[in-house]
Amino acid sequence: MILYQYERDKENLIARLKRVEGQVKGIMRMVDDGRYCPDILQQVAAMTAAMDEVSLILLRSHIDGCVRGAIEQREGDGPIDDLITVVRQVIRR
Repeated sequence: MILYQYERDKENLIARLKRVEGQVKGIMRMVDDGRYCPDILQQVAAMTAAMDEVSLILLRSHIDGCVRGAIEQREGDGPIDDLITVVRQVIRR
């Protein structure tokens, strides 16, 4: 079984994802209750910011583990290309 660098942050990641899950459920209740659009959008923005933090933790883990290891072994081109691809995906939304 492959262990990735994020394993050291797994508890933190799971806690953050559970918080996001709660935010999504809250947003769903707000929509179901017919709440005011700006109030819902404010919660969507908070949820998006929380997911951005999850993304940053995972990106840092990938850089610290996979990319650094590949560079140290002089095999960095593929992982660096993968990193650029994933960063593009994260920032484009």
